[in-house]
This record gives sequence, C-alpha cells and structure tokens, in this order.
Amino acid sequence: MSRTVEAQAPVSAPVQAAYSYCEAVTGQQARNFAYGIRLLPADKRQAMSALYAFSRRVDDIGDGALADDAKEVRLEETRALLGRIRDGRVDEDDTDPVAVALADAARRFPIPLGGLDELIDGVLMDVHGESYETWDDLKVYCRCVAGAIGRLSLGVFGTQPGAPGIERAGEYADTLGLALQLTNILRDVREDAGNGRTYLPSDDLAKFGCSTGFNSPVPPPGSDFAGLVHFEVRRARALFAEGYRLLPMLDRRSGACVAAMAGIYRRLLDRIERDPEAVLRGRVSLPGREKAYVAVRGLSGLDTRHVSRQTARRRA
Repeated sequence: MSRTVEAQAPVSAPVQAAYSYCEAVTGQQARNFAYGIRLLPADKRQAMSALYAFSRRVDDIGDGALADDAKEVRLEETRALLGRIRDGRVDEDDTDPVAVALADAARRFPIPLGGLDELIDGVLMDVHGESYETWDDLKVYCRCVAGAIGRLSLGVFGTQPGAPGIERAGEYADTLGLALQLTNILRDVREDAGNGRTYLPSDDLAKFGCSTGFNSPVPPPGSDFAGLVHFEVRRARALFAEGYRLLPMLDRRSGACVAAMAGIYRRLLDRIERDPEAVLRGRVSLPGREKAYVAVRGLSGLDTRHVSRQTARRRA
C-alpha cells in the first residue's frame, strides 16, 4: 500500500483550517491517540486527526442522550455524509470541517472509507443493546468499532515495499484494533455497567461467577473477578502479540505511532492485571510522564526491532 501522488499537493487555507479543527478535537478528547499521532509527519497526522474526528462524531451519537430512534436517524445521516465524502461531493468551502478534512485525506491517501461504515454498524449494535454470548460474537463488534479503525489507519500509514508478510498487514492492523478494544472493555466495565451495557462475553461471565454484572465498586459476591480479568488480559496480550507483527511493515514514524498507542494500552493491561478490582473503583489511566516514555520508546524503534527478531527466529 503506497502513498498517492496527491499526498504531496499543497493544502489550501480552508482545508488547513478544517484540519486544524480536527487536530483540536483530537488533542482535547483523545489523549492516548494524540500521544501516538504526534510522532507522524504533518500530512499523516492531519489525516489521522480527520479520521478520529469523524469517528468521534459517530461515537458521540451512540453515547449521547438522544432517544434510540433519534440516534438511528443521526447515524444514518452520518452514513449519508460519508457517502458524499466517498463520492467526492464535499467541496473545500463546505461548512462541515470534519467532512472537508476527511474528504481531503481520502484524496491524499488510500483510506478504505468502508471501515467507517463498519464503525457506524458497530455503534448501531450499541444503540440496539446487543449483548455477546461468546468471544466470537464479541469479535464481530470489536472488528466494527476498532479493527476497522486499524485498517483505516493503515491506509494512512502505508507499508514498506517488499516487507516480508506484507499481504497480512491489514489482518495485523485489524487484530491490533481488537487488542485495543478489549483493553478498553476491561478498563470501562464499571462505566459501561452504569450505562446498561455489558460487553464481556456472557460465557466468560458465567464461568467466573460474574453474571450479575458490575454495578458496584466491589466484585459480585462469590465471584472470581480476578480470574475473569486475568483470563481476558491473557486474551488481549495474545492479540497484541499477533498485531505487533505489523510494526516491521511500517516506516519508522508510522511504526513509532503504532508502537506508542499500543504501548500505552499494554501498560494499562499491566496495571489492570496487578489490581483487577481497580477497574470497579474508577478509570485506570497512565500519568503523562509514562505516556511520554512509551512515545519515546516507540520512536526509538525498540518494539519494531524486537518483533523483527522474533519473526526472523520463527522463519529460521
């Protein structure tokens, strides 16, 4: 997947203003994401901000206070806007800065915009109150709301020509998205319960005695909550290990971006593993200095080199 010629074209003042709006949204509302994309060159950083701003709009509709039928209408309106972007029917003087920025990004990079349709489908699953009996069921949802974002991002990052295994880059990007989403689900179990949502598979909840849910700062009576968390952490780690195989296929700065974002979530997993009940008491997060360290580590290429060595050993 290579960069397009249009990626080198100058950006007009209206489009630059639209990108600036999207970057402001990203900086204010996506601290972890922003740490990663600041490592990118300007054109890729702007494109990623446009993707985030559009995705955030979709998420905000799903999480907002509107009635479910009104949410469905808004989501379909957003899908229609995506259709206009896909068809090249958004002019640079359009009044919607997110649409202007995303339309320009899609002209500059081979972004598979159908991934945003998948995101809308995933948010509609939330609106309809879907629950998930098995991990295979939950994976469908995770692929819509996170795996698709991985594949969209890969359209911006591009891949290194001739990188071994490059035909699986989209699969690895998708898997990394699943790892991030499962980490989010673990981190947010209490918040989601307060909103009437349960994402962890009901089979897993039953296995560990947690079927009554998480509406309290303490685990359900008689449950093995720590066992449940450790089980899901192991699943997430396996997904990270598979998804990290993407890193050697990216250029240095794109690889640094992915390593930084994924590294922050892997450290969240470490914290959750050490103190499983912390997710019932509040949102687990990393201090800024630790995020900065992860970003520097990503820029150094340590994770990429580690994955490359592991891959080479497997092939030997």
